[in-house]
Amino acid sequence: MSLSHIALSSGRSIELTELRMSSTYGGMLEGYPCKPINDMKVTGLRRKAEQEFPSLPVHLVPPSREYPDQTPGAFGPVEVLPPVACTGLFRSTAVAPELDPVLHRSALVVVWFQPVADVPSGEDADPALRSIRWDELSQDDEL
Repeated sequence: MSLSHIALSSGRSIELTELRMSSTYGGMLEGYPCKPINDMKVTGLRRKAEQEFPSLPVHLVPPSREYPDQTPGAFGPVEVLPPVACTGLFRSTAVAPELDPVLHRSALVVVWFQPVADVPSGEDADPALRSIRWDELSQDDEL
């Protein structure tokens, strides 16, 4: 059973079968959100997804970054990522037309950041998430 379906900009429908959400800055005890910290968070989330799903391709949707205060601190200006970090396993029909649609599916693990802790769904999902180039990034596999 899927958690939701997303309509990609290409017209392909993908289903979200597993979703992990966490607070982007949860557990941050010192410092402030800045480019070096955010780069480590983004890289770390992608690396964790690659370790948790070693047999599947992982795609990172580049996060938006906001700069609410240009006053530079010790590590540069404040830079803020969206507050919810997400890792999702998506599945769809096979990409290769010669594969049996009953026996094969395509899969992709996606890492992204979003403003609220909602399950992305339909055409209301974030435009960056909906613009995933599924045919290029996903991997066909046999059920």
